[in-house]
Amino acid sequence: MINSSKTKTRKNYVLLLVVLAFLVTLTGLSCVEKKSKGETSPMGYNLDKPLKYSMPDILQEISGIAFDKGDNKIVYAEMDEDGSVFKLPLGTKNETVTKFGKKGDYEDISIAQGWVIVLKSNGDLYSLPISETSKPETTNVRETKGLVPKGEYEGMFADEVSGNIYVLCKNCKQDKGTKLTSGYILSLQKDGSIKPKGTFSVDVSQVDKLSGKKKGTFHPSALAINPLTKEWYIVSSVNKALLVTDQNWKVKNVYHLSSNTFNQPEGIAFDKNGNLYISNEGSETQLGNILRFDYKKP
Repeated sequence: MINSSKTKTRKNYVLLLVVLAFLVTLTGLSCVEKKSKGETSPMGYNLDKPLKYSMPDILQEISGIAFDKGDNKIVYAEMDEDGSVFKLPLGTKNETVTKFGKKGDYEDISIAQGWVIVLKSNGDLYSLPISETSKPETTNVRETKGLVPKGEYEGMFADEVSGNIYVLCKNCKQDKGTKLTSGYILSLQKDGSIKPKGTFSVDVSQVDKLSGKKKGTFHPSALAINPLTKEWYIVSSVNKALLVTDQNWKVKNVYHLSSNTFNQPEGIAFDKNGNLYISNEGSETQLGNILRFDYKKP
């Protein structure tokens, strides 16, 4: 009887260990799952729950977007193939249009120190006083060529404080065969002219690792700096991804942008409160839109 009792006790002990091990495993998996779910959006944002602003028909192919000094009452935008600046109060379709140039492949827009800057896909830049956007057409425009190497460019950001303009390559010869994306720092002058200042690069070798998906070459569409964290947010329509880097362009994380929410993400901006905005070109079944993601302090 004693031996039988000891054997039974030993079996119960082993069973208890198995149950405990199982519970520990479940707890670990739960933590991993929660962590994974938490990393589907940058801290403070939920990319699954946007507020959608549908654009007027004329902005079906909306590309870049910008705010003046982070004021979200009026959004400034441009679209492919049209040399015009559009502005409208968010939530309305009451757009005003200012024609500044011929038709062409315009990709991004930014505003700094009283100047609107528009980027063409070949790297040419156009700057006009923001006061000119109250007119239907303007010739008060500075065209700047040759400040960046030949290539394809889609992303640009102008900093209000420093006057620095950051231009990021989408497809550039010097980046082929590397895991680097080249960028150029330009300097906005008081008269709206633009001068070269420096270079930078983003090492995108970590994109595949961080995303868990093989994306190959990274093709940025737009960029903006988060006014709260000073991190760079870089969106890619081709890769359907949002890349976040530190102030020195070191990649911190990458987030997948679902096609169900982001039809064709082409532009990005922040308002002064840190709310995030991403613009999407429309399609045969969808209007162009701007998606707003409110910042909520963690």
